[in-house]
Amino acid sequence: MMPAAGSGQRMGAGFNKLFLKLGEKPILIHTLDVFEKDPACIGIILAVKPEERADIQNALEKFMITKVKALVDGGGERQYSVAACIRAYTDNGIVLVHDAARPFIRRLVIRELVRMAAEHGAAIAGVQAKDTMKFAPGGIVEETVDREKLWIVQTPQAFRYDLLAKASAQAEQEGFLGTDESMLVERIDHQVRIVESTYDNVKMTTQEDLVFGEIFLGRRRQEDNDV
Repeated sequence: MMPAAGSGQRMGAGFNKLFLKLGEKPILIHTLDVFEKDPACIGIILAVKPEERADIQNALEKFMITKVKALVDGGGERQYSVAACIRAYTDNGIVLVHDAARPFIRRLVIRELVRMAAEHGAAIAGVQAKDTMKFAPGGIVEETVDREKLWIVQTPQAFRYDLLAKASAQAEQEGFLGTDESMLVERIDHQVRIVESTYDNVKMTTQEDLVFGEIFLGRRRQEDNDV
């Protein structure tokens, strides 16, 4: 499940940032390609803007992405887009929710997320905080937080389908809007495990991210050549 209906305002491109290119391919295609090449992935559901549906369909065909099984209408918030994907899902296995603007997720991390979600119900990708962290409401430091206990959360986030569907439906019923799927699952009192990811699994959000993205892309190509 992949929400791809954002506006990308912080990128300042004037259009959906997922159509911006890294190398010779759009960001969206780089992200989809990771799952396209993963034998364990049996299908992808994309939440898109209705007005972008034709362009995305054309890109899927051009770059030979075959695992996208459905394009659903995305909502004004990420949570609504994911809910639309949940409603379109017709199986009962492990589902992953991944940011379409994170093209550098590693398949080893994906596999570990699936394993942990199958065993425990819910698992999310993340990396440990490297910098000193301060708790400073109102701009005044009240506490230096132990960074050993802090994780920077990424995607994918992996869940048993029935658990995610329950958490999503309850949030919708109660009018609760969360920042990620893990938050919805946490609020129904289900433990969420963290799988250590990599620091290059960044979300392409600003122009600076694109610069780093080109570097990461070159590194990945070199790694592939070295295999």
